[in-house]
Formats: sequence, structure tokens, C-alpha cells
Amino acid sequence: MVNIKSEKEVELMKHAGHINYLTHKLLEKSIRPGMTTEELNRIAHDFIISQGCTPSFLNYEGYPASICVSVNEEVVHGIPGKRKLKNGDIVSIDIGVIYKGYHSDSAATYPVGTVNEKKKYLMEHTRNALYEGIKQVKEGAKIGDISNAIETYAHKHHLGVVEELVGHGVGNNLHEDPDVPNYGKAHTGLTLKSGMTIAIEPMLNLGTKHIYMLDDNWTIITQDNKPSAHYEHTVLVTKDGYEILTGE
Repeated sequence: MVNIKSEKEVELMKHAGHINYLTHKLLEKSIRPGMTTEELNRIAHDFIISQGCTPSFLNYEGYPASICVSVNEEVVHGIPGKRKLKNGDIVSIDIGVIYKGYHSDSAATYPVGTVNEKKKYLMEHTRNALYEGIKQVKEGAKIGDISNAIETYAHKHHLGVVEELVGHGVGNNLHEDPDVPNYGKAHTGLTLKSGMTIAIEPMLNLGTKHIYMLDDNWTIITQDNKPSAHYEHTVLVTKDGYEILTGE
């Protein structure tokens, strides 16, 4: 069932989204070659707690950390640990924040030091694909309009679209209906209504769309070991468009 949020619920989600945005900005400033992915996790965890919020991901279905940190060929759900970031890496950071029972969900991919042109291209066009999807959001539009816009943009720029992982509704649960795929046909699927809140999150690869899961049962890797990027915002559907709840 798709939940329509009240004004009060939206206000709580906006606050969760703002803290999510500030956490991303803090990590973006902190990323440097030589630091471990666990250091990023600790910085994020401490900041979220200091703001009177809770990390959405910690212990979610057994996930052992407060954020997901995925490096290079890791698509999503990378578990922070002792791995050290190297100059030239890209690192995708996915953050969930709970405020008074309501979630926000947002991801972005960042360069570590100086990255090559292929990785810059991947990050630029994955981020652009997110906004191509977001631009379709308004009351009366279809989920397929979002999906098709992302897929069309990605394929125009010769990027692989991960199909097994999708965006989703978000609210007082981290994952709610509806699913928001990153591929599909325009003018199909669920009709968007004002008050819906959805997380739109393209995951695009420099190589093929194919992925697999590591033995930790969390980390998703590209099958060809080529880099992947991930961008995500939590978005409110409005009468005439949308409002991004997790910052710009």
C-alpha cells in the first residue's frame, strides 16, 4: 500500500532529509586518500546521533553499520571496514536518517583525490540521470515516466543500468511501496499522487548492467569489475511537481 503523507509527516521527513544532507556534506569534506571506510562510518554515525537522529541502516535486516560505503566496482551496500581509500578511487555513500520515526534516504558518489576521466564521466552522468528522473515527478505522472527517463539518459551515455535494485517509497519505514525501477516504459505503472514520498536512485555502471553479491550477503559488485556510481534523493510529490527533501 502506498502511503500519502500528512503535512506533519512531511515536516518530520524534511528534518530527517536535512540532517542526511548535512551528513553528506560532512563526509564529502572528510574523504581523503588513506582513510578507512570505517572512519567514514564513524564520522557519519557520530554526527547523526549528535543531531538527535538515528542511522536508518544500523541493524536494518542485520546490516552491521550506520552507512553503506561502496568503492569503485562495488555498486551498493558496501560494509565499512579496514579498507583504505586510495587516490583515484570513487566512493558511493548511501545514508539513511530517522527523525521521530520518519526516514530520509540519499546517496552520492565522490572522488578520492584525483580520478580519471572515465570515472568523472560516470559520476557526472549518473547524477544527471537522477535529475532526469526527478524532473518527471508530479501528481498524475506515472512511475514508468521516472524509470524511462533514467534509462533513456543512461543508454544515451552508454552506461549500464542495474535492474535488480530499485528505488522505493520511504516514510515511517525505510522501504515502502512503490518500487521505482531505473528502467521501464513511459506512461506505465502506478500514478503519482501529491503527498507520496519516494527515493529515486539510479545505479549505473561503466560496463554492463550485470552484478553479483559477495559472500558477506550485502555487497553488490559489477560482474565485469568496472566502476559503478550511485545517486539518490528522497522526493515529495506535489500538485505541480516535486520537492527534494534531502538537499540539492
